Amino acid sequence: MIFPLLRGRAQRSRAGLAFLVLLSLLLARPAWATHIRAGDIQAKSDTTAARNPLRVFFKMITYTDRTSPADAKNDEVIFFGDGTNATVFRQGNAGVNIGNNINRNVYYFEHTYNAPGQYFVSFIGENRATGIRNFPLSDQRNFYIHTRVTIDPLLGVNRSPVLNAPAVDRAARQQVFLHNPAASDADGDSLAFKLRVCQWEPRGVQGVIAGGNRPQPVNLPGYVYPQDQSVSPGGVQVPYTGPPVGVPGSAAILELNEITGQLVWNSPSTQGDYNVAFVIEEWRRDAFGSRRLIGEVVRDMQITVFATNNLRPTVFIPLDTCVVAGTTITRNIRATDPDNNNIRLTAYGGVLPPATFVQTVNQPGRAVGRFTWNTSCSDIATDPKIIVFKAEDVPAAGTPLIDERPWRVTVVGPPPTNLQATVTGVSAQLTWDRYLCQANGAATIRIFRKENPSNWTPSTCETGIPASAGYVQVGQVAANLQSFTDTNANKGLERGKTYCYRIFAEFPRPAGGASIASQEACVTLQGRAALFTNVTVDQTSTTTGQITVKWTKPVSTTGFNPPVGYRLYRAETQNPATGAYTLVRTISNLNDTTHVDTNLDTETKAYTYRLEFFSNLTAQPGSTAIVENAGPASSVRLSGVANALNNSIKLSWTYNVPWDNSRQRTRIFRRNPGSTTFTLVADTIATRNGGTFTDRSSTLRKNQTYCYYVETNGTYGAANLPSNLVNLSQVRCVNLASIPCPPVLTLRPTNCDSVAAALPRGQALLYSNYLRWTLGSTPADCGRNIAFYRVLYRPTEDGPLTEIGRTPVQSFVHRNLASAAGCYAVIAVDSLGNESAQSNVECQDNCQIFVLPNIFTPNGDQRNDVFRPIYASPVNRVKVQVFNRWGAKVYEGIASPDLTLWDGGGARSNEGGGRDTGAKATGGTYYYLLEVEFADLKRTVKTYKGWVEIMR
Repeated sequence: MIFPLLRGRAQRSRAGLAFLVLLSLLLARPAWATHIRAGDIQAKSDTTAARNPLRVFFKMITYTDRTSPADAKNDEVIFFGDGTNATVFRQGNAGVNIGNNINRNVYYFEHTYNAPGQYFVSFIGENRATGIRNFPLSDQRNFYIHTRVTIDPLLGVNRSPVLNAPAVDRAARQQVFLHNPAASDADGDSLAFKLRVCQWEPRGVQGVIAGGNRPQPVNLPGYVYPQDQSVSPGGVQVPYTGPPVGVPGSAAILELNEITGQLVWNSPSTQGDYNVAFVIEEWRRDAFGSRRLIGEVVRDMQITVFATNNLRPTVFIPLDTCVVAGTTITRNIRATDPDNNNIRLTAYGGVLPPATFVQTVNQPGRAVGRFTWNTSCSDIATDPKIIVFKAEDVPAAGTPLIDERPWRVTVVGPPPTNLQATVTGVSAQLTWDRYLCQANGAATIRIFRKENPSNWTPSTCETGIPASAGYVQVGQVAANLQSFTDTNANKGLERGKTYCYRIFAEFPRPAGGASIASQEACVTLQGRAALFTNVTVDQTSTTTGQITVKWTKPVSTTGFNPPVGYRLYRAETQNPATGAYTLVRTISNLNDTTHVDTNLDTETKAYTYRLEFFSNLTAQPGSTAIVENAGPASSVRLSGVANALNNSIKLSWTYNVPWDNSRQRTRIFRRNPGSTTFTLVADTIATRNGGTFTDRSSTLRKNQTYCYYVETNGTYGAANLPSNLVNLSQVRCVNLASIPCPPVLTLRPTNCDSVAAALPRGQALLYSNYLRWTLGSTPADCGRNIAFYRVLYRPTEDGPLTEIGRTPVQSFVHRNLASAAGCYAVIAVDSLGNESAQSNVECQDNCQIFVLPNIFTPNGDQRNDVFRPIYASPVNRVKVQVFNRWGAKVYEGIASPDLTLWDGGGARSNEGGGRDTGAKATGGTYYYLLEVEFADLKRTVKTYKGWVEIMR
């Protein structure tokens, strides 16, 4: 790093010159041997019999130039991300020649960590191959890759993605280049593919070891992607069916499909070697369906572009598909070659083996291969398996070319079979055959129900049950069970209805997946259950309110076994919890279907009722009691809000009832001031849950009270069920009062010059913000009889305003603030509690003041012992870097809360405090670089550069 502040006095000029000499010596060091082309690292948790969850096994594959003398080196250094390293050795003490003067090298190693956590396992190879075109000085840059592993007891065994295709490939000028790593994940984790800039570690292996075994990679200087015109001039797209579809003549593109991992370069123009890196992210799904990033593998690959008259072949793959587990899938893969060359067909992917791929035809210009996969229950997963098919021509002379395509196959669970449903009392008993794919007992059978038969049938490979089919889940059991009793959450099913069921299997995470739904099974409960018909408010009062509740008598084709009767329960609110109900009355006469509930608070509360009809299952003594439930059914709750601006009153009403109030019109009644009777003012269509109406009558007057109630009319919607169910709400009275006039706020601005003059040395300044306001005139009839004003505040430009004070006068001082930054608004309130519209929002901001000394004396006399600002307005954070006169960094840290930037120590700190315990810096001149984030509304960041003298 050449520090930009080494100028000025002769002393600093000499220091800068010395630093440049030192830099030139470092750059002149001997270069490492150059040979590394590509590579990646794979990881796997310990799966041995005596499993250690902190133990991880690794496999690294690199590709090297076998003509380089450096390729004879059989050992490399691996950094494990926990401050340790190890030397690992190439399998067989030699690489495997894969052609084109490239060796494939494999390293196996393991490491046991001390604790759970995330670790970056890194390899620094010295150095990269010579002459890579898309970044300069490739033979002077080392090669860096890593794999992130997560050790977490909650994850259990985890295996990183495996990249089944080689990391070196060849491309032809002015032809589309394709590459797919054929990644697979044995755990079923989701994979995402993302391009990234190739990286290196400027310190090299020995520098990292000396610095604590923790690599700090950075992007390669001058790196550009291969399609960039600066390294591949004249590159344009050629025809290609995609994806992405080629746009002939347009600028060349390089794209990586985030889902399939397919890399497309359309198209290279200049011969040579290019390196591209991408990261394969590993996402783990939990039991709730959310995803967590648990690992990543970085592949740094090399593409060699050459000129040829040979045209690449074309491979034809099937459309993406799905199969039911247990099915054998067989597909023929075809390829053609425009030059009539013979073609070699191959396949890559995590399912190979047990799947097989065999080339069956190899003729000039034509090839066929057969893919066969006997799928099993262990292959079921949410994400598809990816198989990459590659066609490589075999020309009589010259370099072969390839085409490759990814094929996605999703494996789903078979549907549960032989679902049967029978009636037991007011419950449905479901049974089915033993499910074939139980996932070692971890799969779940989910049970769904709807009223009446469905016309939905799952499409081919459609898993689960969509919400549009009308089913709702009513239960679940382990997949090794074969029955379920639907009691409707212990409320019983309703007689007179038909209930239909389907089930499907869901498989455990991380792979997940589901089965096709079963066939439908239905049951009909004979007769008719008791039904609520009325919950109507007869009297509105806080103490003597009255509600009439009515229901229908239940009907059975065979009669009921005594004892029989009703239990009526009541709870407050329209959506009470199950345990909130209390028994109101027990009735033994089945003909008694009305109850008048008295002494209620119908003015401020809504009430909900639930009915239990009870009888015995049989006439035998000791028979099981059957309980059928009706409801819940609530009273209609009406609310009203006056709008003084529009001289209107908006009414809203809600209910929670088993009948439908949306098919017939709801009527609204109003009582005017001074009147004793209600008159019909409107009718409207409501919804299943409630409705609204705005009364804009020209007869409405300010500062008058108007009273309303609504009359709903409901139906159960069937010919043999009750209809014209009329119910009344409570009476709601609304005062159409004038609203206070809104305040118009002004805020005294901060004078930054005055603040700078008032800042005490080394101490924080307390601020005050001064607010004043007047009353506006909107609407024209707004009230000016104000009781008090509410002052609102927020410390940032955005977010909610909260009240900080109330005042009867039109001014307010917000005192003793550590920061002046903040926004304000005011609301006027009259003696009736009516509030005005909120005023305009006015914001104050902090000044940006940061004045530094040029000398401090860390001699322990408690005077000027540390480097801190002389004056400073509020700041959030200061990042500090200090350099000596040679340009070497001697300190890095974050300023402490009292804004101590540096105490003259020499240790390096990543975060917090700014204190250190390392060797103390000697007296002399040092150069600082500060990033100051001020505590103003925009969190302004400014950079301060300068020098400071230490005197000891």
